[in-house]
Amino acid sequence: MKVAIVTGASRGLGQALARELADRGWGLVLDARGADALARTARELEGRTAVRAVPGDITDAGHRRHLVEAATSLGGLAAVVNNASALGPSPQPGLADYPLDVLREVYETNVVGPLGLIQEALPHLRPGGRIVNVTSDAAAEAYEGWGGYGSSKAALEQLTAVLAEEHPELSVHRVDPGDLRTRMHQEAFPGEDISDRPPPEVAVPGLVRLLEGDLPSGRHRAQDVGPPETAGTRPAWPGNAGRVSV
Repeated sequence: MKVAIVTGASRGLGQALARELADRGWGLVLDARGADALARTARELEGRTAVRAVPGDITDAGHRRHLVEAATSLGGLAAVVNNASALGPSPQPGLADYPLDVLREVYETNVVGPLGLIQEALPHLRPGGRIVNVTSDAAAEAYEGWGGYGSSKAALEQLTAVLAEEHPELSVHRVDPGDLRTRMHQEAFPGEDISDRPPPEVAVPGLVRLLEGDLPSGRHRAQDVGPPETAGTRPAWPGNAGRVSV
């Protein structure tokens, strides 16, 4: 049984991915800060596969160690999916007014925590193991008001690219999930109707292909990857152009 650690798995994209991986026979170690919501997700999936729910904060070194220990207790570790993220203030402030203490917290969650989990996991990942770091188009494009979150995701992308060079025995991916209808996205656009955004499930086939397919390490947009039989043919969701993915 292949085992994956999925962070931020109590809702949104992380939860949608966990559900699909459970149906595909993966063992799961799930992380989120909200213990009750994480426990509900774990109970839902326990009838489908082996699940370990480990609530905690990805910025905590002890918590990261417990995630890897839980994975090894299930028989090994095949993949790490760093999906948990911090948005920062809502609405997003310009850099001239960005509180630096909050910026440090965003970087701890979006950059330092994921790298720390990877460092903990690397000794347990066998050749062919997968690392998938969820980023954003704000990592590659400059959007007014997105300097904090976007720069943290840009840093995560660069770390991911360097890790791919340093560990050619692994598949190391940085992936933009695209514009999705999630709670974080709503927080990014307070007061705006985001009901026209697609649900998180539209990004899941692309993530699964990165975890189970043979794509080389690199940067991908999940909604453009898709399963092998439809790669490159998935139409864009109406109304997504020019919007920030978070």
